[in-house]
Amino acid sequence: ALENFPLLMYILAAKTLILCLAFAGVKMYQSKKIEEKLKREREEKLKAAEEKKDE
Repeated sequence: ALENFPLLMYILAAKTLILCLAFAGVKMYQSKKIEEKLKREREEKLKAAEEKKDE
């Protein structure tokens, strides 16, 4: 098993890197979704405030 040790280490490193990238991608996707939601809510509040002002 020792002759395959470097190969196993490369595979483990690659797997770890892929998992980290996937996790980072999910986090970025979630934060973008939350940002869009906050932006939409802010725009709705502004519209509501303007409508109240016009009345």
